[in-house]
Amino acid sequence: MTEVAFDLELLTELTETSGVPGYEDRIRKLVETEFEESVDRVRTDAMGNVVGTIEGNSDYSVAVAAHMDEIGFMVKHVAGDDDGFGFLQVDALGGWDARVLKAQRVTIHTEDGDIPGLIGSPPPHTLSEEERSKTPEVDDVYIDTGLPKDELEEQVAIGDLVTMDQDTELVGETVTGKALDDRICVFAMLEAARRIENPAVTIHFCATVQEEVGLRGAKALGVDVDPDLAIALDVTVANDVPGFEAADHVTRLGEGTAIKLKDSSVITSPKVHRRLRALAEDEEIDYQLEVLPAGGTDTAGFQNTSGAKPVGAISIPTRYLHTVTETAHVDDVSATIDLLTAFLESETGDHDYTY
Repeated sequence: MTEVAFDLELLTELTETSGVPGYEDRIRKLVETEFEESVDRVRTDAMGNVVGTIEGNSDYSVAVAAHMDEIGFMVKHVAGDDDGFGFLQVDALGGWDARVLKAQRVTIHTEDGDIPGLIGSPPPHTLSEEERSKTPEVDDVYIDTGLPKDELEEQVAIGDLVTMDQDTELVGETVTGKALDDRICVFAMLEAARRIENPAVTIHFCATVQEEVGLRGAKALGVDVDPDLAIALDVTVANDVPGFEAADHVTRLGEGTAIKLKDSSVITSPKVHRRLRALAEDEEIDYQLEVLPAGGTDTAGFQNTSGAKPVGAISIPTRYLHTVTETAHVDDVSATIDLLTAFLESETGDHDYTY
């Protein structure tokens, strides 16, 4: 069995706990609890962002951000015949590829408790050629709960939330499950907070909300926290699988944490990513460089929200993003924790990140 150098039980709890954009209640409570032992104070703002602060010996402050929300759905309609079974139609919360949704199990979160459901898929031999070749859309998704329509309408309300149902497991040298985006980076942030004692600068560990619908929590914190420097953590694309050219891999599993140079929302500050790279080499931490052609992260939320700020980003290479089988290498997770910790412990506030 693969040896894991971190708290797999906590990572599993973080990834399996529900929390879609705007409704991160359950995961927020877990993060608040985990922060209590390792930071000087914890606060939650009006949007639901959680900030755990370790006071430093200077006025200089660093924000570290990782988002708590996962992609999911909101119920918009109960369909079906009045004397038959009911089916839920949903609106997406975050970016779904509808191709991966068929034949998946889900959980509907209601005020009276959770209800299991599934997204069915008709047998292919019962479909016409046109139906088989049709590109699926989220609007085509119907959730089957096995309940008559009248009972379903009593138990589920418009606006109830839906998340995917999947366990987190070790598979070879990797860990796989749903919501590694971005709970695996929330986990890395929590682990770094545990390791750091008496930093030279004040560190605000920010578990953000609503990243999947437009970096909304990070933008608010850019104003409220107003750090001198921001480092964001997120997963990134690892297309190191058959069918992709090497130039399109972006990152590769098992080759270390990824130091972001750019994505479609941000170009990281050169002096920040160069220090991250030099530190990784000095500490003998495996790393790779990330040039992501599409997709954005909380890094951009801090860069210019409250005036121009230097920003950097550390990413965990992850296969199959925005599916229920997101997959990361355990060594890359450890390398991410190591690099983040080393960066924060060595930050004095005296580094010049300006151009």
